[in-house]
Amino acid sequence: MIYFDYNATSPLKSGVLDAMLPYYRDFYGNPSSLHRIGRIARDAVENAREQVAALAGAEPSRILFTSGGTEANNLAIRGLAESLPRGRILVSPIEHPSVTELVKALARQGWPVATLGVDDRGVVREESIEAALRTDVCFASCMIANNETGVIQNIRGIADRLRARNIPIHCDGVQALAKIPLDFNALGVSFLSLSAHKIGGPKGIGALVIDKSLRLEPLLRGGGQEKGLRGGTENVAAIVGFGAAAEIARNDLKKNTEALVLLKQKLERGLKKLRGATIFSESAERLPNTLMFGVPGVEGEMMVMELDRKGIAVSSGSACSSQSTEPSHVLLAMGVPAELASCAVRISLGPENSEAEIDRFLSTLYRILPSERVTAAAR
Repeated sequence: MIYFDYNATSPLKSGVLDAMLPYYRDFYGNPSSLHRIGRIARDAVENAREQVAALAGAEPSRILFTSGGTEANNLAIRGLAESLPRGRILVSPIEHPSVTELVKALARQGWPVATLGVDDRGVVREESIEAALRTDVCFASCMIANNETGVIQNIRGIADRLRARNIPIHCDGVQALAKIPLDFNALGVSFLSLSAHKIGGPKGIGALVIDKSLRLEPLLRGGGQEKGLRGGTENVAAIVGFGAAAEIARNDLKKNTEALVLLKQKLERGLKKLRGATIFSESAERLPNTLMFGVPGVEGEMMVMELDRKGIAVSSGSACSSQSTEPSHVLLAMGVPAELASCAVRISLGPENSEAEIDRFLSTLYRILPSERVTAAAR
């Protein structure tokens, strides 16, 4: 199987499972317990907190462990909504469903919402920020890098405008982590969501990087774990796995980025041999591993299924909205016609991929597409 769906999830990095296993078998203590085996578990949690903080460019005391990126997004947004006087929520239209669906729920509860505009590349329009700031914005949420197109936003520029008006901003950094350098302090944001399984760690663990000067209402109340903001006994083994994956990713970031850029360039050259193919957001700054394309007249889901039969895993958009039959909300927000948006296929590469796999993918793609879409150069 050729796996080109790293934005959905990634395989465990070598060594991550080995780091986790002792905390299932031997060091199983509750990290809130005072005895020795509990202290060992607590030390492991705090070591992982330092490892994740180093990758995110934050102080360890700012790292709050959650069950994943979805919970981190919910904690930041709902936690702010329940701690601030009611005002307008400012959000981009290209967010992950864990943000868009929550904001819709808050809107049904009476929270007014302002939606930023994006251009045809998927980049937030500056004029839409200025227009929104003329209203009573309470807080904002805007992702760093899009999970479908890979487009990277100018978060520092957006954050500066909001901070000048004392407006907190939450960022979904799940797809950006370990693909581009992140520095929480330099970004100027208030909250940053992270996830382990996108970077070679285990599923079911994530983190929220927090600005300690802002108050959040917890989603889960209990014994006061995670600074009182996330009740419940910590998932020690998963946290250790997150830390181990974060350390590996930090050490390999430059090498992996350079290799992924070359693979994506090779992939783009091959796709340009198709007649009428569109590479979405091609002119925008994008993640080094992510490419979304469409071939008019060829349904994206059909192409995904046909490639799967050939032993190649890709996706037609976000894995968290794969049950929907509607075209990508990201592409529609960019002004892509629904007919073309329904043809979209996402390829997201990882460090384990190779040039030979790109070659096999392209040759397979050329064979399964209608012959009129394949140029002589591709044959």
